Amino acid sequence: MRLAASPHSVAAGFAAGIVVSWTPFIGVHFIMAIIIAYVIGGNVIAAALGCLAAGNPITYPFIWGLTWEIGHLILARDSSGQSGGIDLPALWHKGDLLQLWDPILKPMLIGGIPPAIVTGVVVYALTYYGVKSFKSRRKARLMERARERLALAENASSV
Repeated sequence: MRLAASPHSVAAGFAAGIVVSWTPFIGVHFIMAIIIAYVIGGNVIAAALGCLAAGNPITYPFIWGLTWEIGHLILARDSSGQSGGIDLPALWHKGDLLQLWDPILKPMLIGGIPPAIVTGVVVYALTYYGVKSFKSRRKARLMERARERLALAENASSV
């Protein structure tokens, strides 16, 4: 809230961090959020905070499950039974990550789009109005303190 940036900048940065947390590309979320925030005029610190708020060990299982199911729904796939199965540790060990695209990454990436849009818009709006309100109240408090100091100084000089 005390970032020296406009409400739009803070809200856009924070929303960028939230949006990228819906992608399956863990490890580059901060980089993605900072790039997106920079492009849309958002605050990069707020983007990093958005990543931390949305993408963490507590939320990732829910995000992954939701994006997986939504992705399979959009792609009209049956997510309950994968034919043949995937030996994820073997693919990871071989470094054959391109074979992870169709069965895992594609549905999660596509499934992350709807919740990313919804949460991005909602978080932007809430953050924008929250920061705007906070800054206006803070400005009012600072002005009141300045008036009080000025009144004290005038009283002291008149005595």
